[in-house]
Amino acid sequence: MSTAILTGPPAPGSSLDADLRSLGFDVRIATGAEETGSLLAAVPAGERVALVDPRFVGHLHALRLALTDPRFPAAAAPGALTAQSEARPALTRALTAATAVSVSVGAAGTDGPADDLTGTLADALDADGVAVHRPRLGTLVATVPTDAEARHEARAAVEAVDEEAVRLRSAVKAEDGFFTTYCISPYSRYLARWCARRGLTPNQVTTASLLTALIAAGCAATGERGGYIAAGVLLLVSFVLDCTDGQLARYSLQYSTLGAWLDATFDRAKEYAFYAGLALGAARTGDDVWALALGAMVLMTCRHVVDFAFYEANYDATAGTSPSAALSGRLDSVGWTVWARRIIILPIGERWAMIAVLTAATTPRIVFWALIAGCAFAACYTTAGRVLRSVTRKAKRTDRAAQALADLADSGPLASLVARVLGRPGARGAGVVFAAVATGGLLFAVLDRPFGDRQTVIAAIGYAVLAGAAVARPLKGALDWLVPPLFRVAEYTTVLVLAARSDSAHALPAAFGLVAAVAYHHYDTVYRIRGGTGAPPTWLVRVTGGHEGRTLLVVALAALLADRGDDFTLALTALAVAVALVWLVESIRFWVSSGAPAVHDEGETA
Repeated sequence: MSTAILTGPPAPGSSLDADLRSLGFDVRIATGAEETGSLLAAVPAGERVALVDPRFVGHLHALRLALTDPRFPAAAAPGALTAQSEARPALTRALTAATAVSVSVGAAGTDGPADDLTGTLADALDADGVAVHRPRLGTLVATVPTDAEARHEARAAVEAVDEEAVRLRSAVKAEDGFFTTYCISPYSRYLARWCARRGLTPNQVTTASLLTALIAAGCAATGERGGYIAAGVLLLVSFVLDCTDGQLARYSLQYSTLGAWLDATFDRAKEYAFYAGLALGAARTGDDVWALALGAMVLMTCRHVVDFAFYEANYDATAGTSPSAALSGRLDSVGWTVWARRIIILPIGERWAMIAVLTAATTPRIVFWALIAGCAFAACYTTAGRVLRSVTRKAKRTDRAAQALADLADSGPLASLVARVLGRPGARGAGVVFAAVATGGLLFAVLDRPFGDRQTVIAAIGYAVLAGAAVARPLKGALDWLVPPLFRVAEYTTVLVLAARSDSAHALPAAFGLVAAVAYHHYDTVYRIRGGTGAPPTWLVRVTGGHEGRTLLVVALAALLADRGDDFTLALTALAVAVALVWLVESIRFWVSSGAPAVHDEGETA
């Protein structure tokens, strides 16, 4: 239970007390700033507290947005202010200062800050270094009228706005893909409201979406036409639920740390499980498409890493405009080009719709080739645009951005040792050159030499050395955001190629499991950074070898076990299980801990 303190007796006929109680607040009434301070001090330190002007007139959802969103330490709207435990000391200081000023000016017979106490306190929190979130209310009303006429006008304004329509509209993301916007959200928002009215939580809907996708994967694994049709239908149902969980969170402001973790990782788990189901179904009919399934997963994950790395590199960079950015802005001013550009990058809605329809109507091989072709085009389109923007924009990147890119690089003990030995070689921007040479040299050796050739081990050692050189200098060059994606390409593709060229039975399914486990770790790193808590602990990266250590280990295993039957498959399986267990245990510990960020993933268009 949270506590709301009215800074004075509510106006006659006001529903403010009932509204606050409906939002889960225990309401207490003060007679002024001094008694407000006493009531605030009596609220337990770890509890959320809200201060509300008794003259407040507005929509209930305006109060909900201002007072119940768990993502922010402090938030405010006209006449209302809330503070969570981390902002409580600053609120106490601000209220003490405001009370002293109020008493002083009151003794002089003039009006003081207490006439707008919540606004005064919100400004004081900002000045004290506590960022106060002020939600965009749009057409919702939130005001503090100062006389009867203003109060009457405010109540008329409240009656003129359909609060429920605004709430439903705001439950949908402002920017989304064409398929999601026009084929899912028009009805999924009502499903979200239905869930809210029955007490369902976003986490429960997220879990239902996962279970539905897993059942869809199981249907695809039957290898029968009926199973493929059922799989396609269930995959679309899973996507509807996937949209609904976020809309439910926005509709009822049910954001949570666990929800952030579930929503951030379950999309990939559902998609990759469905790939595996299609591959198993194809195998039942004698068509081995595991290489295509793994290739699709590698392509999709590397594409996302490009998105993440570019975002982190430019999150707080200072730069002028670029010709490509100006052209993008002009294109966005033409309505149809916005949707065309969103469609061709194959965002999750379009991608899942394509997979579902092709699964029901064709074969797994066609599904994977269409997916690979579409994602390859989208990856080339988005990456080329970002490269062009980077080289023409001349952005000045911060230390925070360089650290984020270093964390995304996932360098292990070998690369870190090389980086320390080399110091800071080369000019700014050399990181992407070293990474490109390292990746190109390794993949050339793996593709050119026979499976198990000892020279590939030498190439993997060279890859580790060059990978260390790539991160020896802070990644602040124009194209250094390409370093993490290049490392992902090197590691994932090496595993794919070695498994595909191995004579060991079931090596490709084992490689699929290994890449899925490693990809989970890389997605987990992204969402920790976005939550503001930094990358996973250093010991975790060291224990699992970093990208260069795992790559060298897989290459060495291929060389050692090339002539030993299924031993390479068993080694890949053991490695996949080991890294998955280590990362999952630590990840679950982090995301359910009190130190995890209270954020809700709004979703990637890709």
